[in-house]
Amino acid sequence: MKLWLLRHGEAQPYQLHDAERQLTERGRQQVRDTAEHVRGIAFDRVLCSPYIRARQTAELLCATLELANTIEIVPWLTPEDDVRSVTRKLDGYSVETLLIVGHQPLLGALAGWLTDADRLHSVPMDTASVACLAGDFVGAGTMQLQSVQHVG
Repeated sequence: MKLWLLRHGEAQPYQLHDAERQLTERGRQQVRDTAEHVRGIAFDRVLCSPYIRARQTAELLCATLELANTIEIVPWLTPEDDVRSVTRKLDGYSVETLLIVGHQPLLGALAGWLTDADRLHSVPMDTASVACLAGDFVGAGTMQLQSVQHVG
């Protein structure tokens, strides 16, 4: 299984509610640039945080790549969700290639948990960074970090 973790593009610095922050124009360009790095990958499923900036990122990525995937909005991909809980939820997806669009600190912590079984180890992920992990199944310490791509 390959698990792709994509952090949302650059977002507005402030909104009354964090979940309502939207992508900036720079953030949209970052997502288009990231799309070029993952072009040709056939994602079986796309899971996304319910926050606006993550949904905009997933929608723009899928549109740029002309993917027919339906984006599944899940409530357990917010910035502060627990990696153990997310791992249990991900274990229920039996697919070959899964894309998750979300936030820091969750995505970096999730990558650390899946590769090292350590919640304190985090993979740095800038806006619109994408990481690829591979393994036989999703579980603590069961996957290997294959790549991390940062856009400028």
